[in-house]
Amino acid sequence: MTTETATMDTFSIAGTTSAAKQNVNDVTSDDHFASLVASCPVSVINCWAEWHEPSRDMNLVFEELSRKYPVLSYIRFEAETFPDISEKYEIATVPTFMILRDNGTVVERIEGANAPLLTSTVDKYCKYATTLLASATPSLNAVSADSDADSNASMEKKLKVLVSSHPIMLFMKGTPSQPRCGFSRQTVELMAQVGCEYGSFDILADDAVRQALKKYSNWPTYPQIYVNGELIGGLDILKELIEQGEFQNMVPKEDDLNTRLGKLVKRANVMLFMKGSPSTPRCGFSRQVVKLLDEQSVVYETFDILEDEQVRTGLKEYSNWPTFPQLYIKGELVGGLDILKEMIEQGEFQAMIA
Repeated sequence: MTTETATMDTFSIAGTTSAAKQNVNDVTSDDHFASLVASCPVSVINCWAEWHEPSRDMNLVFEELSRKYPVLSYIRFEAETFPDISEKYEIATVPTFMILRDNGTVVERIEGANAPLLTSTVDKYCKYATTLLASATPSLNAVSADSDADSNASMEKKLKVLVSSHPIMLFMKGTPSQPRCGFSRQTVELMAQVGCEYGSFDILADDAVRQALKKYSNWPTYPQIYVNGELIGGLDILKELIEQGEFQNMVPKEDDLNTRLGKLVKRANVMLFMKGSPSTPRCGFSRQVVKLLDEQSVVYETFDILEDEQVRTGLKEYSNWPTFPQLYIKGELVGGLDILKEMIEQGEFQAMIA
């Protein structure tokens, strides 16, 4: 079993407090796990390891999500303590998060400590669970994007979003860190040789997408590679394009630093550049800013400048502000801790974010 490092730099859920009761069920036996899953239409599963620091960090995120989205069931178990459950669900890395139906079917899987992705996924399925409970529907239909996947039209819409979600998009068996077939593994190795960034989708985790994409692309096998939303083919075509030097020309050029910073500061209406993450601040000033924003019930995203020295250094010049944390609203620098305190005291902050 492998481990994934944490990518918690953009995680934040405003309006939650540590005093609120968390809604996490820790598994005590295999039967207990089965009964917990069967008792709720939609469950969020957290498979973790005590010895793995990113897993422990993500436990805090998991508990916070359980407070924010209580309509879902939150189930947590240690991978090595429950090997039969881990084997049944093909747990290959910790932490692994899954969305399960009440019949135990996996509808989505997240491998690694990716707090922003987990948050957006939980939010998505919370909406479906709320609809199910309101209509007394006993089980969850196959869901994805923001529509009913039973509809051909909505599935096509979902596929268009998926294939265009990254400039280069790979549909494969497994994940780049854990490929589950030789062709997918070779494709990942070729991508690494080229040195390009790409998104990926595990077609084994969503059979509806797996089958529909074959018709959508008129391509019967996997992996499938898309560039700017257009199918280029599978492994053999990728090899040929790389050998001829054509694929390298298709790879989108990376933004220069200023362009990247401009996009980062506008990534959310309220954007905080800090040391650490909201759940694990790594300096007192960052901790105080997070506390103030939470007290104001602000929806915000964060970026951990300790994880990217280029951003850390570049943002000082970009904003002409030498210290961190830095708070941006609608892409404009507000300032640091002292200015935020002053704006809140004078009643200006809420008006600015409105």
